[in-house]
Amino acid sequence: MSESRPHASSTSRSRTVRSQKIADAESSIRGEAADRAPPLRSHTPGHLASKSQSQSQSSGGPPSSRRKASESSIRQRSQSVTAKSAYTPPPPPQPTPTPMPTAAAAAAAAATFTVRRNGDPQNDSQAGSSTDGRDSDSRRPLVMRSTSAIASKASSLAIPSSTAASRKPTAATAAAGGAGAAPSSSRQARAVFTAFPALQDPVTAADVPAAPSSGMYWSRAPVSGAPQKPVRAHTTTLIGNSVYVFGGCDSRTCFSDLSVLDADAFHWSLPRVTGDVPIPLRAMTCTAVGKRLVVFGGGDGPAYYNDVYVLDTLNFRWHKPRIVGEQVPSARRAHTACLYKSGIYVFGGGDGVRALNDIWRLDVSDMSKMSWRLVSGSTKSSSNSTSTGTGTGTTSSNNNSSSTDVGVSRPRARGYHTANMVGSKLIVYGGSDGGECFNDVWVYDVDAQVWKGVQIPVPFPRLSHTSTLVGSYLFIIGGHDGEDYSDDVLLLNLVTMSWDKRRVYGLPPTGRGYHGTVLHDSRLLMIGGFDGTEVFGDVWVLELAVHAYYSQISHFTIEV
Repeated sequence: MSESRPHASSTSRSRTVRSQKIADAESSIRGEAADRAPPLRSHTPGHLASKSQSQSQSSGGPPSSRRKASESSIRQRSQSVTAKSAYTPPPPPQPTPTPMPTAAAAAAAAATFTVRRNGDPQNDSQAGSSTDGRDSDSRRPLVMRSTSAIASKASSLAIPSSTAASRKPTAATAAAGGAGAAPSSSRQARAVFTAFPALQDPVTAADVPAAPSSGMYWSRAPVSGAPQKPVRAHTTTLIGNSVYVFGGCDSRTCFSDLSVLDADAFHWSLPRVTGDVPIPLRAMTCTAVGKRLVVFGGGDGPAYYNDVYVLDTLNFRWHKPRIVGEQVPSARRAHTACLYKSGIYVFGGGDGVRALNDIWRLDVSDMSKMSWRLVSGSTKSSSNSTSTGTGTGTTSSNNNSSSTDVGVSRPRARGYHTANMVGSKLIVYGGSDGGECFNDVWVYDVDAQVWKGVQIPVPFPRLSHTSTLVGSYLFIIGGHDGEDYSDDVLLLNLVTMSWDKRRVYGLPPTGRGYHGTVLHDSRLLMIGGFDGTEVFGDVWVLELAVHAYYSQISHFTIEV
């Protein structure tokens, strides 16, 4: 065996020498490339391929000066290299030089650190584990931080709104969406992708009292993905396990952006939309019809609109459907829209001059061709009403705000109320006409086309709140009570038509209005909002616990 190896042939040695020359040439090219700092270039496959081709041409001379090898020679070289690869050790790895950071990279790193300090959970865990001598009480835990880019108050999330610093916006200011709030830096750079947050450090974790397994529990969602800007007066619509957040505004401007939150993983994404994208809007409505979203109305500043837009959530393409017929509702915002059978029922809102209490039906059986129909016109009182809410022919009581027109009782004109379709009944609660915060509950029978007021012993005035149907209950979260923004969770029993206020454990979010709430997988997800000073972009989770069984109640009767 020892003599068979030299007896091989001279050709084997030449092959070995050739393969060694090839290896030396390759190693020399690697060494030259390693000695030079890599230039700044885009990481596209085409650019990298062209770069490698230019290097090979520069090291071996022009292609015309090379002798083209025969096919048999190329095959012999490849076989010799393969045969010797098992015996020849690989060349030592060359260290890759680290490029010097540029000014743009340094600025991006500084921006990343700034945004992480404003609420990235990864930065929170690092801050908790550091030993810089600072008091741990001065660092707010994850569940008590705000992701808003606006300079937040020191105790905006640490204490309930009832004990917060005195800020008492009136009902008129709240109905205007906090237009009197001082503008702040809510539009600072937030183009930072947030990785999935790390587990919270026990050192900086908030001391939350233990809660029973049957109790409802507040917590802040550990979101990740694309950055979400602070927003209020937006729409929050659930299709499957995706929450579609559209439009809204901060303290400076309105948006027409679309964000999607995975309700299971709490991951944000910003899909690329095409087609007839709506203009920036706030206080509009967005109704899910199958896999499509139907947006109506809204406004921006002094402008009010009555346009209809449809978004296909499968290809993220917007289009404006053709409206047939002559009947079209007036431009408005702060209204409500609910789907019943093949029609969207729009109630109330304001047109910039007066509040409204009419009902319109939008036929959505054909998404390319729609038509409007007036179901219930505005009363004479709504057309003559003023910002103080005192109009001709209106009557107001402690727990019922109604207007009378030729013996017909119906709710007073209003906006920033809530409406939920329960069977064939439209449940309207709260709202404001610009001067008064309402506390009444009204039921409109869509089939019989009749309004009926509900007498409830203990009223709770609310505007800019959210109302979510969970079985036979309406969960009312937040809103303005005429004096201040609230963080209460109220339950309206639709069978007994009575209020039920339950205890909620955990650390609640700060009192707010103009937020959005959806029900998904035994949880209520609350997104965004406004507390009179700060616009939020955070996501909060209300675990329903045993109250999640309410959603299994599907057969009940509303008697009024």
